[in-house]
Amino acid sequence: MTAVLDRCTTDIAPLAEVSGTCVPLPSGAQCRYANFDYAASAPVLAQVGARIGELVPTYASVHRGAGYASQVSTDAYEQARVAVAEFVGARTGGGPGDDVVVFTRNTTDSLNLLAACVPGDVVVLDVEHHANLLPWKNSRVVVASDTIEETIRSLVGELCSRPAALLAVTGASNVTGEILPVARLAEIAHACGARILVDAAQLAPHRRIDLAASGIDYLAFSGHKLYAPFGAGVLVGRRDWLDAAAPYLAGGGAVRDVTLDHTEWAASPARHEAGTPNLFGAAGLAAACEALTDIGFDEITRHEAALTAQLTEGLRCIDGVRLLRLWSDAEDSVGIVTFTVDGVAPREVAAYLADHGIGVRDGRFCAHPVLNRLGLPGGAVRASLGLGTGSEDVRRLVDALAELATRGGAHDGAERVTGGTPTGGETR
Repeated sequence: MTAVLDRCTTDIAPLAEVSGTCVPLPSGAQCRYANFDYAASAPVLAQVGARIGELVPTYASVHRGAGYASQVSTDAYEQARVAVAEFVGARTGGGPGDDVVVFTRNTTDSLNLLAACVPGDVVVLDVEHHANLLPWKNSRVVVASDTIEETIRSLVGELCSRPAALLAVTGASNVTGEILPVARLAEIAHACGARILVDAAQLAPHRRIDLAASGIDYLAFSGHKLYAPFGAGVLVGRRDWLDAAAPYLAGGGAVRDVTLDHTEWAASPARHEAGTPNLFGAAGLAAACEALTDIGFDEITRHEAALTAQLTEGLRCIDGVRLLRLWSDAEDSVGIVTFTVDGVAPREVAAYLADHGIGVRDGRFCAHPVLNRLGLPGGAVRASLGLGTGSEDVRRLVDALAELATRGGAHDGAERVTGGTPTGGETR
């Protein structure tokens, strides 16, 4: 197997400086942590940490104060909004159909916000993360087929059968990494009189997104999957629905004027950002957007594609390892490889890898219908990579799994807690 890896791969250096750590092993030794859980939460880029550190000395209230510190903080917050808009190619020409950037807590928060604004039915696929499956009040679920082409035909049939306001789809599956043709789906949705929302939690860190060029109407993603800290996400999209809806939260900052018998609500984005905003979260998210742009998505794609190919080839050489896919005709995917090991429960696989200083995700990834239709109600194991992943990390993971598959038994180390939520979730 090692010879196969040597023939098929070249050394690949991590693209960016991320926070690294050493972890203890059951033997008492330590080793460098091999992080294969980027799809859950990516480590913070050094550039992001530096940007937040720059704001600490002048951290103050946003939109509320006339003092110097408040002015600096307000400017930093609004410049973060501009940076996010540029990162996703938002429509900013000054017209009524322009996009607005609303800062939220995460992708789940963004999708729940939009769910309260949609004036009609929402069509979704059964392969969605729970964050894009549960919030919609009037949803019509389409069961995905074994190919993307057949799945698209099913979506067209549903959208044409009766009116829908929105098509809500994932950009890249959080279970398999497979990418849907979102620009094509946007064209189909518009032809059927609907708008499109793309859950880009897994897509945004790995591929360039251009709302204006692709026709995407709404986009949601999280900072913590984009190499920024927890607690900040965005909803970017056309302002008319957002301005027509009731505020997501009622409170200070979301209003123009209040009397005891009347409230005049502000326009978006303020309309949906009541309360004191998360300055550090917004600034960190924007810094991550700028850092990824500086690296370049062509370079990011090449880096991750080579590592994913190395990992996939290595796993295919191990007897008893089964790789998961949703669509046989998927042409592109981000750096996510999900698999099972014959005779070894996913939780046991994750614990064994943890004993080797390797972090993966096990469970059902907050996508229970997907795992059920794949015949895996007990879950699977997901290895996801990113900017800080190197070729040696992949080699360590493959070698550890080869050893486990050969042994076919339990790990020797102490009991560990793996997964995330009691149901093996992966939050957004």
